[in-house]
Order: sequence, then structure tokens, then C-alpha cells
Amino acid sequence: MSAKTKASPSPDAMREAAHHAVSALKLLGNEDRLLLLCLLSQGECCVSDMEAQLGIAQPTLSQQLAVLRRENAVSTRREGKNIFYQVADARLLALLQTLYAQYCPAA
Repeated sequence: MSAKTKASPSPDAMREAAHHAVSALKLLGNEDRLLLLCLLSQGECCVSDMEAQLGIAQPTLSQQLAVLRRENAVSTRREGKNIFYQVADARLLALLQTLYAQYCPAA
């Protein structure tokens, strides 16, 4: 099918896609969550390391991680007393990589 004859998505499908995109953008719209997700986009990390690397105070860190868990943006695994987090949504990871390429200075 060529681009000219390709069927357009239905209004319901577009609304559903818009809903998911807005939800992702809302997650990224908080500076602490964006920092957490940027760090996690580089690989799995435990809470104590996030706190040390980002300088986010424990209450704020816990609150923002709870939001990310509730929205299924991150997944966790427990190893002893440590809980490790990673980005769980490949679409969110792709957005983070795009933001990183556009806004983060070269290392």
C-alpha cells in the first residue's frame, strides 16, 4: 500500500494513541521523574545508588518511584534488601533516548 492509499487510523484509534502519548509526556513532565528515568535508561539501578547519583532526597525519590511503578513505566526486582529498577516500557525508553540525543551534551 502506498502512502497515498494507506488507510488512516480511526478517530477512536487516534484518541487511544493520544491518550497513551499524553500519559508518557506527563510522566516526563516532572524534573525528578525525568532524571530518574534518564538514569534508568542507562541501565538497572538500586534506590540507594539513585539517591547518591541524583541527589534526590529519599521522600521525593520514593514518591516519584511510586508514580513510575503505578504507571508501569518501571519494573523492579529484589536482591536481598535492595530493590533494583529499570525502564519497563520500550516506547518510553525510545522517547528518553531521543531527549538524551537532543538535550544532553556529549560526554
